[in-house]
Amino acid sequence: MNDDDTFPSPAALNGARRRPLVAIIGGGVSGAGVAYHLALAGRDHPPAITVFEPRAELGRGLAYDTNDPAHRINVPAARMSLLPEHPTDFLEWIELNDAIADDPAARRVDGAVFPRRALFGRYVASALRPLVETGAVRHRRALVTDVERDGAFWRLSDSQGGQTFADYLVIATSHPSPSPPSAVMTLAGHPKFVADTTVPGALDAISSEDRLLVVGNGLTAADVVASLASTGHRGPVTSISRRGLRSRGHPAIAQDPFGAFETVPFESATQLLRLVRRTIREAEQAGHTWHAVLDQVRGHGHMIWRALPVSERRRIVRHLRPFWDAHRFRIAPQVEEVLDEALANGRMEVLPASITSIGRQGEEINVVLRQRNAAVLERVYDAVVVTTGPAHGGILNSQSWLMKLRDLGHLRLDPTGLGIACNLSCEALAGDDQPDPTLLISGPLARGSFGELMGLPQITEHAAFVASELDKKVEKNTERY
Repeated sequence: MNDDDTFPSPAALNGARRRPLVAIIGGGVSGAGVAYHLALAGRDHPPAITVFEPRAELGRGLAYDTNDPAHRINVPAARMSLLPEHPTDFLEWIELNDAIADDPAARRVDGAVFPRRALFGRYVASALRPLVETGAVRHRRALVTDVERDGAFWRLSDSQGGQTFADYLVIATSHPSPSPPSAVMTLAGHPKFVADTTVPGALDAISSEDRLLVVGNGLTAADVVASLASTGHRGPVTSISRRGLRSRGHPAIAQDPFGAFETVPFESATQLLRLVRRTIREAEQAGHTWHAVLDQVRGHGHMIWRALPVSERRRIVRHLRPFWDAHRFRIAPQVEEVLDEALANGRMEVLPASITSIGRQGEEINVVLRQRNAAVLERVYDAVVVTTGPAHGGILNSQSWLMKLRDLGHLRLDPTGLGIACNLSCEALAGDDQPDPTLLISGPLARGSFGELMGLPQITEHAAFVASELDKKVEKNTERY
């Protein structure tokens, strides 16, 4: 059941008993995960579930809807799963379906599997497909264009001209697009200026010998270099960020998490940083690497984040987040090999630098860079790609219906600037700081309240939690329907 008639208004039911409707905006892993777990909650009279997602299948979203063979998952397959209670489900699905038969590079020497990113999207889509076919989950292939309150209901208008009336609304949309540094926007209109790498074909104009400036050093920058290398790019690459931190790789040998963070009553970012550094030293003495410590911090991230006052969370975002991102969001070994080779042969350089000025002379791009040591470099490039990551603080300006909900006081930005404000039941906090029990936030947009929610398994764990919260709400309000 896909694009049938939109869900009727409550008045059209003439008082007949009905199922409550849960509307989910966004059909990536966050939204699809909520729909999946809610549909399988085991309720005798389950709610109707509608997911608004313009893509052909649920579960792919922006992250996993890619056909680029250079794009790989950044977490071993054995730790990625739609089922939090069954962490090896994705790996078992791969083996059952012989899904990497055409991708021998996916399996590493140590046995870890890092398949192409699209494969995880295929896995999630395969789990949702039976629910869509039976009507347990309704896939509305449309973009939401407007959301407003209509009495006790949420009325959603979509790009197919439909209207849907929902008892509960879950916002599980994608990250906002990157916010390019203002200096580079003078290049708007240049054929080889890429402001958003998520746009299909964004890198197609870059030729094999082009001199390339990559603004940003994170996972997206690594993907860009790997993607271009796979299509024959051999020109020089300069990758810059303010601190010059590039994403790290995985340990040579898998390690169990190391350290004791669950019993420490954290009160400040400084206290947390000191403990992490001390624990890394202890781990090294025990024969482990920093990876094991950061994995332990990540595992207890929700507890640590909750214990910190908002002022300290802001300090972490402002001062420590770049270091956390570089170590937490590790690149797949296949991508790391491409970058290591480019660095070793001198084709690529990673600089702690910022753009002082940028201009065009014909098709050439003249750039003045200032390094952290105050040295000034003047360079000429043929192409510039922005990979600074999502503009999390701009989420409520990214779509008109989000702007409207903000302006009407239904939503506000989290005080850390990482997403949409919500409480620990995932209920959106209105402008007056009051939670709305019918409006929930799922996935990375809730990270300001929950801490680490940018990668798996945290995203699927959070989706299951949101589904359980919705299930409790439906049970509590059964008499309403």
